[in-house]
Order: sequence, then structure tokens, then C-alpha cells
Amino acid sequence: MNNFNGLAFINIELTSRCNKNCHMCGRRKIDREYPEIATKYGDMEFSLLEKIAKQVPPNIVVAFHWNGDPTLYPRLGEAFDLFPNNIKCLDTNGKLLIKKKNEIIDKIDSLTLSVIENDPDGDKQYDIASKFLAMRGDKKPIVVFRLLGDVAKLDNNPPGLSRKNRWYDLAKMYDCIIATRTLHSPMGSFKYERKPTIPEIGICVEALTHLAIDRFGYVSMCVRFDPYGAGIIGNVNTTPLIDIWNSIERTNRIDLHKQGRRKDIPLCAHCDFWGVPTAF
Repeated sequence: MNNFNGLAFINIELTSRCNKNCHMCGRRKIDREYPEIATKYGDMEFSLLEKIAKQVPPNIVVAFHWNGDPTLYPRLGEAFDLFPNNIKCLDTNGKLLIKKKNEIIDKIDSLTLSVIENDPDGDKQYDIASKFLAMRGDKKPIVVFRLLGDVAKLDNNPPGLSRKNRWYDLAKMYDCIIATRTLHSPMGSFKYERKPTIPEIGICVEALTHLAIDRFGYVSMCVRFDPYGAGIIGNVNTTPLIDIWNSIERTNRIDLHKQGRRKDIPLCAHCDFWGVPTAF
């Protein structure tokens, strides 16, 4: 009988829109250099989100992001309410944390703030984060500062160790978590600045445990950047999520991973990630 055995994490792309222009963003690079495959920016229809919510098993992680910044979604709080029995989280640049505070505080379990190296908006981001944490007090969510690359670095300025240390100080003040991450190519999970961590089992953990659903309902085996759609294995508009999880498309790709043949899988062939994030 089909079931969701092994599924631990679903990413749902509430929106592909973003209100930031990061230098290491693959989508922005494609917008500039490959307009023929540029993202059609927009939001997931709420009716589709309702359909997905009815199919997601309880107690797994639902992350309300993939591409884009989820705080731009116009019905953010309502989206969270559709998943009362899941571990709810999101990743954001933080620009709208104050505006959306009432839809976030005490509504989700964890929030990750992405802090990138060489960010001219870094000071403003820090100020917003500080104000949001003061408003949150001792309520949910857990807040994680994901420091991407060398966050002390800023072009045309002297070394700024304080730009890095202040995040550690803020984390200590408000009992937050620091997670450092190494950067990779804007076009995908390859050319990492540090060699990616490989799990002892020799099989990509993300492939074994994840699904990702874009705003149109297309389902992929992982949440890696995939501008050509090579990772798509189904669509929830036409196929139940449980059938996609147990589909021959997914089973065949998992079998190739188990045989040590990830290079025979179109998306995985150009990916150096093994499902275990690598610290900076």
C-alpha cells in the first residue's frame, strides 16, 4: 500500500517573487543573461495551496519557500493556518518582518534569516532583525541566522569583523541559532567555496527525504536550483501527492542513487550537494 514512508520535508513555493537583488542569486543571473528561461514571477493560487494542505502528512516539516521570499505572499498567515499539524518554517531576507510580524509571530515554528556576504543592505537587515526579535519576545518562532559566506566582507570597505560578530551577539541576546553556510555557483549547487559534506551512506539525503512544490504545482525531488525543470517528477494539479512520492519517476531516480549512479540523473549529474549543508 502506498504511503509517505521516508518523507520528512516539503518545500512549498508560496511565491517566486523577491524584493531583493542578491549578487549570488541564480534567478537574477538568469534574468540578466538567459531571459528565454527567466522565471515567470507570481504567487501560488490559494486554492492550490488548500489542495496541497489536504494531502500533506502530519508532523513533517513544511517550509514555505523555494524561490522567492515568502513574506511577499499576500495571504501568509492564512497559508500557515492550513497546516496546523506540521512543523512550519520559512526562509526570508527579512525586509518585511516588521510589516508581517502579526502573521509570523506565534504562527510558525522556525524562521531563517539569510544573511549574505557583501550585502550593501546588511546594516538595514540587522536593524530590522533586532526590532523583530524585540517584538517576538519569548514567543515562537525559533530564529536562525543563516550566514552565507563571509558576512564580514563588504566591497570597497576595510575588513568589518563587527559585521559578523554582531550577529553572534544578537543571537546570544535573543537565544537564536547561528548556521554558517558556504556559497556555491549562482546557477546551481556546484563550484562550492568549500567541498560539500558527504553523508556516510553515500546517498543524497535530500533525494531520500524531500519534495518541493513550485507555485504552479510542479513537484521536484529536491529544492536545488533547477531553472530547466530537470528535477520535476509530477504535478499535484493532476496527480495526488502520495502517488508522486511513490511514482516510478521518483523510484527510478532513487534506485540510481542507490547504485552510485547519480551522474545518470539529469539534475543530480550537475549537483555537488549530498543533502548535508556545509558550514563556512
